[in-house]
Amino acid sequence: MMTKSQKSNRNHEAMSNIGFKLMALSFRMRNMANPPEKLLDKIGIENDMVVVDYGCGPGSYIKYASAMAGAGGRVYAADIHELAIASVQKLIQKEGLKNVVPVQVNGYSSPIDDNTADLIYALDMFHSIGDPDAFLRELHRIVKPGGMLVIDDGHQPREEAKEKILHSGVWEIAEEREAFMRCTPVETE
Repeated sequence: MMTKSQKSNRNHEAMSNIGFKLMALSFRMRNMANPPEKLLDKIGIENDMVVVDYGCGPGSYIKYASAMAGAGGRVYAADIHELAIASVQKLIQKEGLKNVVPVQVNGYSSPIDDNTADLIYALDMFHSIGDPDAFLRELHRIVKPGGMLVIDDGHQPREEAKEKILHSGVWEIAEEREAFMRCTPVETE
């Protein structure tokens, strides 16, 4: 029988390469029906912001986030999967995205400095997080005071997602929309 710690570790490991490639294909099909810029327009990325796409996957939102943040902004494309980072690096080269920085995540830890992000978005991935408290604490660590987290339900009921966010003790839900929740960091000591 697996311990809680073993289950948590298993749940935050990267998916298989085949699984990642299938996910990337499904995202491409999704993006044809629902272009990523439609959602990003609602999130609130502004010129000169430092933005983190946490769980960026194959980079569906990166090109548009880069354009919205502008030359004075920066977009960190963070993911646990090596293929995600490789995909983002190819996108940076192909599109000439000078303000995008790929970031390899290790478990629930990233090399992004404390208090870096004006805005973090974590889309279509919250359901796959094995230790929501550790994940949300990491996002809290990298957001600036007064910054914002935009997170969707992932493939879980809204009430379950809300419970996880509030249980973390480091985020408050400031606004709920159909597509996502906007959260503000709780001040900690």
